[in-house]
Amino acid sequence: MAQASKNSRTTSATQKFFCSSCGGEVRMKTLFENGKVKNVAECEKCKRTERRPSDFK
Repeated sequence: MAQASKNSRTTSATQKFFCSSCGGEVRMKTLFENGKVKNVAECEKCKRTERRPSDFK
């Protein structure tokens, strides 16, 4: 009986983050500034930006 690999058994659940001030959905965006790639989280409603989605709480 063949076994499934550990990675195929895990479920991939994505977590949605919401802005605490306006209730809008937080999305990750990639910016290219000064020759570096920078990932930031931005609220779609109020355009507030943070370093990561969990900083909106």
